[in-house]
Amino acid sequence: MTANEEQEMELEALRSIYEGDDCFKELSSVSFQFRVGDHDESKSFLLDVSWPETYPETAPHLSLDAFFNNRISPENKQFITSKLQEQVEVNLGTAMMYTLFEWAKENQEMLMENHQPVMSAVTLTSNTDTNSPVTVTKKKEKKEQLTKAQKRKMIGRTDNKGELPRGWNWVDVIKQLSKTGGKEDG
Repeated sequence: MTANEEQEMELEALRSIYEGDDCFKELSSVSFQFRVGDHDESKSFLLDVSWPETYPETAPHLSLDAFFNNRISPENKQFITSKLQEQVEVNLGTAMMYTLFEWAKENQEMLMENHQPVMSAVTLTSNTDTNSPVTVTKKKEKKEQLTKAQKRKMIGRTDNKGELPRGWNWVDVIKQLSKTGGKEDG
């Protein structure tokens, strides 16, 4: 049996085994992703696997470079990859994807035991490290600028104390009615 025939048979098997499983994703006929763990679980990871032309006689390419794994430290990624490579060596020459995926699921705790989530790749620098003075500028609150015509109109509406007459706004009318209540039929 040629490598391509073996790949086709294994691909059919993977499709039937993982049909409807959201952990398995077929990117192409020789490239797959398998998520170990739940989406919201901090110790989950996404394994990218691609088959070279001579797979299963040669090892598949394993990668943890997916964005999903950005919170896993490079050291931990290296550890996981090395443990998966050991399993690849044991199964070399045979269809191994199912075996590899299931081994990763069963050994997830061991693979992620040293996992400390990496929060962010962004580093923040403090201004106190430099000798330059720190200036803090506050934005001044801008008052609404009224035109002369708007000011005249506003003055025309107000009483001699600068307040608007009661009831000029319907909201004010509704508030007053809710306090006093409406006229009740007796």
